[in-house]
Amino acid sequence: MDTGDIGFMRVILLGSADRLGVREAVETFRPEIVKHCTIVAEDFSCTLDFSQYEADFAIVFGGDGSILRAAHQMGENQLPVLSVNLGTLGFLANFMPEDLVPLLKKKAILTYPREESIMFKCEIFCGKELLTKRFGLNEVSIQTGPPFNMLLMDLIIDGEHVTSYRGDGLIISTPVGSTGHSLSAGGPILRNDLDVFVISPISPHTLSHRPVVDSAHRSYELRVQNPNVPVIIDGNVIATVTPNERVVVTRASHTFKMIKIPGVSYYQTLREKLGWSGHFPTFQKLK
Repeated sequence: MDTGDIGFMRVILLGSADRLGVREAVETFRPEIVKHCTIVAEDFSCTLDFSQYEADFAIVFGGDGSILRAAHQMGENQLPVLSVNLGTLGFLANFMPEDLVPLLKKKAILTYPREESIMFKCEIFCGKELLTKRFGLNEVSIQTGPPFNMLLMDLIIDGEHVTSYRGDGLIISTPVGSTGHSLSAGGPILRNDLDVFVISPISPHTLSHRPVVDSAHRSYELRVQNPNVPVIIDGNVIATVTPNERVVVTRASHTFKMIKIPGVSYYQTLREKLGWSGHFPTFQKLK
């Protein structure tokens, strides 16, 4: 941990050391970072709990996966995130490495706009007993695993039974997660600042089951009819559930805060990242 002038910007450094180029990038930029910032804490093992740390923002090195892990590590104390893109596509990671030092020198980053996006709370109950509670940024998915039988599950919204699904699984996604697994399953692309969830079935047996967008201020409950079904949050299995357990997804009380580049619009990002301009971007690795 580094110390610095009390007037310095306070930052947390995050990233995954097992990702190519992350450790090298951090050590390359560290001398410049400490000239302008006090490093309150840092973690590249993705294991520390940062929910109690106070800082002006977090600098996250990597791609969108690193940002998801950082959001989990910050828990209910979500700091604004300055993302340094060392990945490939990077819907969330919007600053390139060469942008970092000029921003820190001018302290301009403190005046940049911050986009707030909803997060979710996923709770698993057996009767009234709470078994597991986790927060996430992208999506909750319940999907088939070995022996890969068709899943049967019920969807209940605000206490009302809506429908029963048969297929490979179901995804409940935030707008931030709408460009991830949900999009691959045929879900719509949603603006990150919307206050909604999208429910996307995975390979539904009934073709009339299509993605549905609904308010994030409702309670979404899933009940499986198969034994030992994985519950996955942002790519990580958090539990397996059985027919006597309930998975309840609601809007989290805290939001994810992303520092944005002034003048770069939502649709400009889609054009560049999804190749809507007619070509896909190419990326160069750090030397």
